[in-house]
Amino acid sequence: MKTLSNPDDTQEILARLGTIGPTNERRWGKMSVAEMVCHLNDALLIAMGERRATPRYTWFTRSLLKWAGLWFPTQWPHGVRTVPECEAKRLGTRPAAMESDLRVLRESIERFTRRPREYKLQAHSILGPMTEREWMRWGYLHIDHHLRQFGS
Repeated sequence: MKTLSNPDDTQEILARLGTIGPTNERRWGKMSVAEMVCHLNDALLIAMGERRATPRYTWFTRSLLKWAGLWFPTQWPHGVRTVPECEAKRLGTRPAAMESDLRVLRESIERFTRRPREYKLQAHSILGPMTEREWMRWGYLHIDHHLRQFGS
């Protein structure tokens, strides 16, 4: 199973980020490619405690949904709504310049995966408290999901 704790999987993600730009069209959803880059960065910043998000998890989301989303061998469904703190048209970061936003995202991925860790992992807004193993699996799946959204 792919995870950001595996350097090869992280390098794959970083290489795929190098294939996206302003001309990528979405295959589903409402975000632009620029909004997606900011969305991914906001989610990592929340995980690392550098950005706040209101907890919205329930027993179902922190148990069954978390297990299925992280470990069931299928791709994540399209159209699942994100939290307002990760949505550019609401409380999330608004895109600036694509190259600088991509650079910031790459830096966040590097910090998220660096060991020893320089931050304390926070609870996920929807999936609740997670172990490092779960966070690294989530990180890969989340970024992969949105790169596929834009054809990469």
